Amino acid sequence: MTAGLWEHWLLPGIWITVQLTVLGAAFAAVVAFTVGIARTSRLWIVRFLSGLYVEIFRGISALVLMFWLFFVMPLAFEMQLLPMWAAVLALGLTYGAYGAEIVRGALNAVPAAQREAAVALSFTPAQRMRRVLVPQAVPEMIPPFTNLLIELLKATSLVSAVSVADITFAAQLSRLATGESLQIYAIVLALYFVIAFALTRLMRLLERRAKAAVGKGPDRRAAGGRRHLTGGAGPARTLAGAAGTAGAAGTAGGDR
Repeated sequence: MTAGLWEHWLLPGIWITVQLTVLGAAFAAVVAFTVGIARTSRLWIVRFLSGLYVEIFRGISALVLMFWLFFVMPLAFEMQLLPMWAAVLALGLTYGAYGAEIVRGALNAVPAAQREAAVALSFTPAQRMRRVLVPQAVPEMIPPFTNLLIELLKATSLVSAVSVADITFAAQLSRLATGESLQIYAIVLALYFVIAFALTRLMRLLERRAKAAVGKGPDRRAAGGRRHLTGGAGPARTLAGAAGTAGAAGTAGGDR
């Protein structure tokens, strides 16, 4: 394999794959949080519609959806998407549906005492979600989100079907130009592994910081003695303690 093929095909292909992964993951995260939070709504119609979205997009092929967005939309709606954006939309919509179930499960796993304490403090539903439920659920979401991110990275190899020049597309062209199948595809395998490994390490770092932010991670061990002296044990006990204080104050006020 010549240096020219590496410079003109594989390196641009790596950049396209990274862009697809980042943009697809960002769009999937927005979809996952929006639909996942909607899945916990008290309104049955919101739960029904969000559940319908999850079932539909988990049940269809990302590749077929990509074909539909790129080839069918111009015929049906007279709107042509660029291949890159058709790929990002297909990946984001598909993997966002899987992510929505991760978000729903993590939110439902937050202890009921936290919800009750937030209600006792007169938090609105939006405040309960933003200040209590989501901060405690995020550390539990990150490990399954990491797996989903790696799956999305590997699914970017599908975009060559709509002429997006990712690593797989570049490898195919390089193989046709040189005939060196073994060397080229071995390099492509290694490239996917390196990108996946880097994403995994990044997500583990994010997980440690998220756990530290809610008082669960090793970054808070140094402050453990101070927390024991002050009776603190992270946001959970703080919120519950505040709710208890508010309840005691209300009781005292009633006695007076």
